[in-house]
Amino acid sequence: MPNRLANESSPYLRQHADNPVDWYPWGEEAFRVARETDRPILLSVGYSTCHWCHVMAHESFEDPEIAALMNEWFVNVKVDREERPDVDSVYMTALQAMTGQGGWPMTIFLTPEGKPFFAGTYFPPVDAHGRPSFRRVLEAVHRAWVNDRAKVIESAEHVAAELQRFAAAPAASRGTAGEDVLARAVDGLRAIFDPEWGGFGSAPKFPSPPTLEFLLVHHARREHAGQPDPGPWFMVRETLRQMATGGIYDQLGGGFARYAVDARWVVPHFEKMLYDNVQLLRLYAAAWQIDRDPLWARVVRETAAYLQRELLAPEGGFYAAQDADSEGIEGKFYVWTLEELRRMLGADADFAAAAFGVSAEGNFFDPHHPELTGRNVLTRRYDPSELAERFGLAPTQVDEKVDELRQRLYRARLERVPPATDEKVLASWNGLAVAAFAEAGRIFGDEGFVEVARRTARFLREAMWTGSQLLHVYKDGRARVAGLLEDYAYVGLGLVSLYQATGELEWLRWARELWHVLLERFRDGTAGGFFETPRDGEALLLRQKPLFDAATPSGNGAAGQLAWWLGRYFGDDEALRVADEVVGLLGADLARAPNGLGALLTVAELLLAPHEELAIIGPREDRRPFERVAAERYRPWLVLAPADEGAGLPLLAGRAAAPAPHGAAAFFCVDFACELPATTPEELARQLRR
Repeated sequence: MPNRLANESSPYLRQHADNPVDWYPWGEEAFRVARETDRPILLSVGYSTCHWCHVMAHESFEDPEIAALMNEWFVNVKVDREERPDVDSVYMTALQAMTGQGGWPMTIFLTPEGKPFFAGTYFPPVDAHGRPSFRRVLEAVHRAWVNDRAKVIESAEHVAAELQRFAAAPAASRGTAGEDVLARAVDGLRAIFDPEWGGFGSAPKFPSPPTLEFLLVHHARREHAGQPDPGPWFMVRETLRQMATGGIYDQLGGGFARYAVDARWVVPHFEKMLYDNVQLLRLYAAAWQIDRDPLWARVVRETAAYLQRELLAPEGGFYAAQDADSEGIEGKFYVWTLEELRRMLGADADFAAAAFGVSAEGNFFDPHHPELTGRNVLTRRYDPSELAERFGLAPTQVDEKVDELRQRLYRARLERVPPATDEKVLASWNGLAVAAFAEAGRIFGDEGFVEVARRTARFLREAMWTGSQLLHVYKDGRARVAGLLEDYAYVGLGLVSLYQATGELEWLRWARELWHVLLERFRDGTAGGFFETPRDGEALLLRQKPLFDAATPSGNGAAGQLAWWLGRYFGDDEALRVADEVVGLLGADLARAPNGLGALLTVAELLLAPHEELAIIGPREDRRPFERVAAERYRPWLVLAPADEGAGLPLLAGRAAAPAPHGAAAFFCVDFACELPATTPEELARQLRR
């Protein structure tokens, strides 16, 4: 008989609806029952595409004996971290403080007041890997609750007090983040960069898009100032190249997996997240502006195609993710044996094996599924001249041959059982998607990409915006859960990018509306910065102020970037002051942990960037040649204002399109001094090169 989770909209919660565990969703009912029955809360947090969440569910939550203990001794609460990132963030902070580790599934025991006293992640069904069995954990926590209640309560109170102290707002400013701070941040990243395989640190390796974006902006700004430093671009370029040719990138279907378990980016954890793919789409498009490497363009096209094919919802908006598992086995959909290649490709199998790094031994091993031994995650790290000589081809034929075989293998893979898709739509991640498709469309002159961004923004406005607040999640025709800082900041930034790609002022005006909500409901007017949750939101154990990036930009980093853009577009000095204030929350300390502070470091870069504005006025078709010129180079600080007429923004006021035959005119200003109007794209190109 299904439990309470059968009535939830979250795909992750529904995955547990048939467990024998008496699960409650997060809410007052669970805490009321805990108080009335004098039982602690067992809080389990995960997400639908999490491999180890599936493993623990199968091993423990589907076990009737374990479920009976859980039901007798605890009030069991299941949370989808993507649906309730605020709840996840609070208790992940607790987990990290109590154990020094983090990750999912997150398993935390709480008092009926929500205060944590014991925490962990995955627990196996029997003692293994240095971890106690889940049964032993349940028994130990129950004994402590029954026999040593005073110590448990004392521990919970201590943890809660420490968390409150940790979350206390820092001083209003810890100084500025000038050139010396940014240079030290780059040096800090250099120190942990892997020059052979790209990325930062050793295995496991994560893409870290906010860090890579900071390095791109720093590179561009220093080069523009005539003080080039090749290091930042080298770090970005090598990371993007090794990811694009490694197994973390789906060499058949496009798109990136969550992270790689090895230093060479070969073997991933196979879930594909919307947020990773759209952030990387932006980065590869920006990289193409810098050096025109055809690899970057290919990755942009393939990743955009993957996103539209697999994650774009029919009604608009993008779904959250695709699972790592299919048929209960992680990666089964994606891996290949040499024998499979020979069976499917015949005489071309040896060429394909050399091109895609396939061997009889395999490069993928899962100790839980030894039957996958001998399977391979496909890579694309061949030398074209070497393959050409070995197989008697002209070097120019190699890539064509690889692409032909890629398509054949992709079609064969379609016959397999695919991973499940988490079909909830999250406002925050869709904001990142709007930015990615708008910017890729502007850079590559692809109106199809721009239309995807426009359609997604319309969906967010029509389905997830009430007129006064954003809602966080949409599923089954209904939007719910009050929007968080990241929802407003990411959507706002996406709308800025969409305006730049279209000249449609409605998007910039909506971004400003979202900004005003942030100021009113999220800002800390005393110590500066923004809280994760609104002041009138649900009261949790902590009200946090997110400064550090995760896989996505920190809420304060994204809000600071939005403040900078809107300040520049609307001549809003207060918004620019808020951007500076957000950087000042850490100030010089930004250089201490640069791999977790990329979004805030990018705000600091923008505050030091050239003051460049470019208004392009005229009918859309006449503007296009000028807009293509503006998109040729990576200028992440350029305040681009395309418009049909000279109205609606301060930098458009009093300016007009050129008379026929030109139809459009461009007005380029640097540090408050303007060039003569450019009435041809060639003249604009000359002005931008000066």
